[in-house]
This record gives sequence, structure tokens and C-alpha cells, in this order.
Amino acid sequence: MDILELMRTRYTTKHYDPMRRVSDADMDTLLEVLRLSPSSTNIQPWKFYVIDTPEMRDRIMPAVKDFNLERMKAPQYIIFVVPKHLTKDYFEELYTQEEADGRYTSWKGPERPDTIRLTYSTKFDNDPEGLLRYTSNQAYLALGCLTVAAAAIGVDSTILGGLDFDKLDEILGLDKKDERSVVAIALGYRADNDSNAKRPKSRLPKTRVVEYLR
Repeated sequence: MDILELMRTRYTTKHYDPMRRVSDADMDTLLEVLRLSPSSTNIQPWKFYVIDTPEMRDRIMPAVKDFNLERMKAPQYIIFVVPKHLTKDYFEELYTQEEADGRYTSWKGPERPDTIRLTYSTKFDNDPEGLLRYTSNQAYLALGCLTVAAAAIGVDSTILGGLDFDKLDEILGLDKKDERSVVAIALGYRADNDSNAKRPKSRLPKTRVVEYLR
């Protein structure tokens, strides 16, 4: 696969064919990409809710702003959710999984290898907005991985930042789970008349955005 050609041809889909669903196999691949995505100190502060039925799509429609209505013809969506609090129990779960996966078999230090990460269980106690920025940044890392992976297997996508996330949280009962939604993505296949398909990609030149510091 030519990664540059992929990035040159990948674009944000504006109009979807509602009759073409992403296969279960391809969805499983994309969800595994999300699970394997990088995060700061391997903290993985996310959960991914899949919406793939017309009934659930209709249920979340009150949270969709007018300019995104056309994107709601896509057959599938993923909502990215982050925790409102980082608890010590969660960090213990992470540590137990890392031990089981063999990450610390050669560790010889006097402290636990996740000592620095453990400080995050209290770091944001009085800074909920700071926590939201931090966890959202991790979710966006996974989101970026997903857009490229989707293009690599021929699946179209649209990042949905223009939702009423407070309303979405209310609809899905996320507050009761101590979670909040931060972004979503539509997945599917472009319609024949997709308005963005034939537009040339436009980016600032490399000389404008890249500078070597030497």
C-alpha cells in the first residue's frame, strides 16, 4: 500500500449510500484498530459505542445539528466516549492487563513501572476541564488512526464534531456511567453523487507547514 497515495485520495465523505453497509469483518477490523491505537502512558481512556441500526440512529437524531443531517444517511457510526474521572481501580485494571501481556517481565526497578501513570488518578481531581482536554486528546489519536485505516480498506468516513454532545450524553445515559462523548464518526460508502468526491484536495504547501529546527 502506498501511504502517500492513500492520503492524497482519502477525503471526507459528504453524501452516503444508505443501502451499503460496512461488513461485519471490516467493522471488526476498524474496532481492533481503535483498540490498538496509541495513548499517553498507554492510558487508553476511551470507550467506543457502535451505532448500526436505524432505531439507534433515530434515537440520537435530536443531538445532530442541521448541517450534519446529510451525514446521518451513513449506515454506521462510532461514538467516542471518555471517562469523567480516572480512578485507581481503573489504573489497577490497566496494570493487571499489562502484566498479563508480559510488558514488565524484565522490569528491575524498585517502584512499579506504572508509578508515573498512577499520579493521574488524582492529578485532575480539581480540574475537570483539564481532564477532558487530556482524555479527548487521546480519543483524537484513535480517531486519526481510524480515518486512515478506514481508507486503507476502502471504507469512507466523516468525522462528526458538530453534534450536541450534552444532548447525546443525555440520550445515551452516559452521565450515569460517569462518561461523556467527545466526537463521533460516520462510516459507510459514498453515494454516486457525493459532492466532495471530485473536488481536488487542497492543503497548504509543505514549505508553509514544515520547518527543520537545526
